[in-house]
Amino acid sequence: MRDIPDKQRLSWLCRTQAERDRAVDMEPRLRPLRQLAFGLLAAALLVCGPWVGWWTLAPLLGAGIAFTLTDRGLESSGRPEYRLAAAWCVAELAIAASVALTGGPHSPALAWIVLPVVTLPARFDRRGVLAGSALAGVLILASSLGVDPAAVIADPASVVFALALLGAIALLSVALMHSDLQHRRESVIDPLTSMLNRHALNGRVDELRDQARVVHQPVGLIVGDLDHFKQINDTHGHATGDAVLRDVAYSLRKCLRAFDLAYRLGGEEFLVLLPGADPDQAAHVAEALRATIDAGQPGGLAVTMSFGVSASPPDSFDYNEVFRAADAALYAAKAGGRNRVEVAGAIPVR
Repeated sequence: MRDIPDKQRLSWLCRTQAERDRAVDMEPRLRPLRQLAFGLLAAALLVCGPWVGWWTLAPLLGAGIAFTLTDRGLESSGRPEYRLAAAWCVAELAIAASVALTGGPHSPALAWIVLPVVTLPARFDRRGVLAGSALAGVLILASSLGVDPAAVIADPASVVFALALLGAIALLSVALMHSDLQHRRESVIDPLTSMLNRHALNGRVDELRDQARVVHQPVGLIVGDLDHFKQINDTHGHATGDAVLRDVAYSLRKCLRAFDLAYRLGGEEFLVLLPGADPDQAAHVAEALRATIDAGQPGGLAVTMSFGVSASPPDSFDYNEVFRAADAALYAAKAGGRNRVEVAGAIPVR
């Protein structure tokens, strides 16, 4: 059985769980583009090797290793945003080192330091973008003034232009970030509970199916439904019912790991995906969720929740099949008296 850490240990970089989910979700999307971008930079250094020196490739190699290590340890990290930020900083330092090695203020690559700033809005909010931009500014000055201060004082144009480009990109990135966040929130976030919705679930299912084939691990699935929720609305009103749903959503999220994503399917029904969890592990999590709701009094009421649990075979995640099994187990939990966890039978390997 695995421990269930407090998922609400949020950070300066990610002040809400939705921000952490976004940072993690963007990593597989950015990875191929980042590899291509670093490939282009390496190709430029290779072409110019006879003039600038072949050793300038070493810092980029170090950045590539840093991102590889980040990808491998991301799922086990309690605060994955710090691993992502550390890898980003290594990339910036690598580019700054290449600039310093190719002439500092005379380097044609000085403006390259601005490039990683473009990726910040995809992962972090305004404070992350501003912090990263500040670091990029410091590195522009360090890789130019630190190499040849007299040249910068005599002709500061290249440094000033690089800093101006950095400021413009930071301002545009913040504006684009707010637009992107608003669009994402409207399309994938349930407005009442701030949980992911069915639309967000569709994309995650495809990723988990591909991931299961690669890592040869099962995917656990939990379906939960509040007991007698209609009576809560009828007796206490819809405002109280909404408060119950919000508190339940918070309780579910705080019991899960960073990679155990919770969704509101609609009404009083919720779903949790557990990458790497077999039926026993998923049942352990579901029991912890049940006990949390039972003891928490969401909305100030004595509320209980029933759960159905299932898990895919290793390396074969068929969402529809696993969901049907968990949903059938949920109905069995309801029929068995509610406020309980039922586990579906093993799903055969196909």
